[in-house]
Amino acid sequence: MTAIATRRLGESTDSFLRFTMRADALLTGLAGIAGLPLAGWLAEISGTTTAFEYSMSAFFIVYGIAVFGLAALPSVRRAGIAVAVANLLYTVASVVFVLADVYPLTTTGVVLTLALGVYTAVFAELQYQGWRRAKA
Repeated sequence: MTAIATRRLGESTDSFLRFTMRADALLTGLAGIAGLPLAGWLAEISGTTTAFEYSMSAFFIVYGIAVFGLAALPSVRRAGIAVAVANLLYTVASVVFVLADVYPLTTTGVVLTLALGVYTAVFAELQYQGWRRAKA
């Protein structure tokens, strides 16, 4: 018989970090899945191209799967801070994307892009708080 030594739920210090990573992974992955059939419409209302929207949807799906996998690691402190940093980088990239005028974004495109930046900033903060609570 094999025994698995895991902490009880009440004794775990990384549960909030795992929760925020899984929530981020789920929401991002679902956004990617929803974006695939809506790519043409999203490109039209935002001012980007259909290829860009397909690429972002694929990225969101892959990112969601990767973060969900990282949340399942025995120790998530390192992975958690890496995901928080990735979210911060995405936040900065969203602002730069709007300011650099890469595509002639519509007002809706600007709002959606900056809203995604806010989303990733919020999750970066939540993941950082979870990382601080987790014991090594």
